[in-house]
Amino acid sequence: MTYRDVASKQVLIWACTAVASRMPVAMAPLALVFLVRERPGGYTLGAALAAAYVLGEILGAPVLGMRLDPARGRRHLALGLAGGTVGFVGLGALAGAHPVVLGAFAFLAGAAPAAVAGGQRALLTSLVPERAVAQALSVESMLMSGVWAVSPVAVAGLALGVAPRVPLLLAAVLMAASITGHWLLPAGWAKGEADEETGRTKTGVLIRAWPVYVTGAASLTLLGLAELTLPALLEQRGIGVGWSGPMLAGMAVGAGLGAFLYGLRSWPGRLRTRSVVLMCVMSAFVTLGALIPGAAGIALALVLAGTVQSGALITRNLSLREALPPGVLSAGYAVMYAAAGAGYAATGSLTGGLLQVVVPSTAILAGVVLTLLLTALGWWGEARRDGSSAAGDLDVGVVLGAERTPVAGGCDAERGL
Repeated sequence: MTYRDVASKQVLIWACTAVASRMPVAMAPLALVFLVRERPGGYTLGAALAAAYVLGEILGAPVLGMRLDPARGRRHLALGLAGGTVGFVGLGALAGAHPVVLGAFAFLAGAAPAAVAGGQRALLTSLVPERAVAQALSVESMLMSGVWAVSPVAVAGLALGVAPRVPLLLAAVLMAASITGHWLLPAGWAKGEADEETGRTKTGVLIRAWPVYVTGAASLTLLGLAELTLPALLEQRGIGVGWSGPMLAGMAVGAGLGAFLYGLRSWPGRLRTRSVVLMCVMSAFVTLGALIPGAAGIALALVLAGTVQSGALITRNLSLREALPPGVLSAGYAVMYAAAGAGYAATGSLTGGLLQVVVPSTAILAGVVLTLLLTALGWWGEARRDGSSAAGDLDVGVVLGAERTPVAGGCDAERGL
């Protein structure tokens, strides 16, 4: 169980394809602000366009994710990426259009490829041996950490140094290129298994995994609150606001390092227990960042928080693999993507409201409390679900006249967790 199990030509092609498709996602919100910032009320309009983009992601991910066909997913992913390409081309080519037109293109750019990340994750795990799934998810997390570290710098440099529309046109080119990459990969990720979960049954299966979505969204909500509040926090501490960029880049680097470390070995304990521990540690680091007065201490706390957060997200993805059958796993990833987007969007509103009445450090602490409550709710839901599954298995054993003693710890114990 090492990274050697992940090293293959197919995974390399997948990595290039995933970076090309997700770099536009990371670039979009800031690129939309730069696109219209010189108009009257440009920053307000930019925020509205970014909100339309995120709304498209939130609505598109579960709706389109439910329609992904595990056996022929490539076609659906290509169509979604093509729609996203059209949205980005419209934004870049019609930069001076009416705000309603730009809002429609922004919504399309967010909604059309919203299920792609879930499908790509399911495809990645099908390209590696089962024993190397955790390493594959760690590789994905490292790649995405790099994408999110590079994209703000790329957007700012191109928008200010060349033209405001260039980042969006580059996003369109990258997304179109990722379509080509998918035709070099398998047509699906079902490995010959039929998708028997359809309609109402599939929806019910996805709903039963709600605790995983709650905890996964909680980690991004906390980091989102820290990111959005960081400039105000630095100003409160008398530190130059310009340091927020390097600090956030350091947090992204820490996330990549944490993903690498997570994949180096197998970790003890049940997945839900690991998740709670990692979330509590991350909350502690974010709390320290809110309370430490010096720039170096805040930067270090954010790096450590990012390092732990990547492990928490990988744990959530592994938990989702346990909670869902293979036929609906890509849809589950898409739903979690939507939950994270909704949490991040709510964070923006929460931040704006809290900063009107409390100082930035207090706003961050309020976010920590909310995160811990959501984490506790997710843990309770998983424990309750696993307990019900274990009781159901025991009942079946009694009905069938099974004479063997049930394994202590239920489902997780049987999986060796």
